Amino acid sequence: MQIEKYEINSSTLAIIPIEPKVSRIIEEENDYIINKSTTEVIDDSCKFFGSSYVGRFEGTKSLIGVSYKSPIIIEETKEIIFFPTSSPRFDNCFWISLNHIEIYQKKENCSIIIFKNGQTLELDISYGSLDNQILRATRLESILRKRKLL
Repeated sequence: MQIEKYEINSSTLAIIPIEPKVSRIIEEENDYIINKSTTEVIDDSCKFFGSSYVGRFEGTKSLIGVSYKSPIIIEETKEIIFFPTSSPRFDNCFWISLNHIEIYQKKENCSIIIFKNGQTLELDISYGSLDNQILRATRLESILRKRKLL
């Protein structure tokens, strides 16, 4: 289904590039196509929740000291955290929801994510790179949870 606007929500699993300015959005129950890059979808969603991609990026840098392929808190209260599979400057950057990952596995020259709803996503990145991105996002989630308790 083609859409004009989209805000990431608690059922969003991933945002996948199709072309430089066209992305596929995978939700638990739906798939959408939007004429925006994956990073534009991230930025629009951050703005919807009162910040921006740059603001969230700076927040991540401050919280966990990461400034390359940084995970992003899209929305704090629901702990919606996404991480990129490559540099967001590149057109082939996927964004994945940390909250929906059940397991991830190595497969020959790529990696596979299995989401909690059973959907799978094959990524053209090494298992080590995916594992590192998930660990960074988990560290960010842990700090966010601790701060919410204060």
